[in-house]
Amino acid sequence: MRTPSLHVTALTVCAALVSLPALAGPVEMPNRKPGLWEVKVNAGAQMPAMTMQQCTDASTDKDMASTFSPMAKEMCAKQDMQKTATGLVIESTCTVSGVTSTSRTEIVGDFNSAYTVKVVTKGSGKIPDSVTTMEAKWMGACKADQKPGDIVMPGGMKMNIKDMQSMTGARPKQ
Repeated sequence: MRTPSLHVTALTVCAALVSLPALAGPVEMPNRKPGLWEVKVNAGAQMPAMTMQQCTDASTDKDMASTFSPMAKEMCAKQDMQKTATGLVIESTCTVSGVTSTSRTEIVGDFNSAYTVKVVTKGSGKIPDSVTTMEAKWMGACKADQKPGDIVMPGGMKMNIKDMQSMTGARPKQ
């Protein structure tokens, strides 16, 4: 049985990973440099740290925005993004599976070599607060067996944003 803290932490990590390129508004999230990105995610004591790799190009970052932005808009009553001297800050209030939380996301760095994302989430009721940190580093060109959109999860499981779009019936906006 899942504990509420593990459930919310997993949702926070998933939401942060898929929604970062998808957030849009008056301030646009920049595309990452094309190539292979290593992303280390640490959600604190509630969940083990994990490292994944993402092979990206400009079109796959845009595809992620087109695929996941409608879901984020449905789940989040508030998504405000502001530029800062060192990066971006995003304030949001979202409801997932009947659980509402507020979060502050700080992104520091650039999207060419490395960036860090810190998500501080405040739960409601029985849901505890959490802090999730993601550190992304550009590794170079994608590997020979990778194509843009590939995400290699811990344990070697590989999925592609194009496959995820077809599973959800989502199509990128042109």
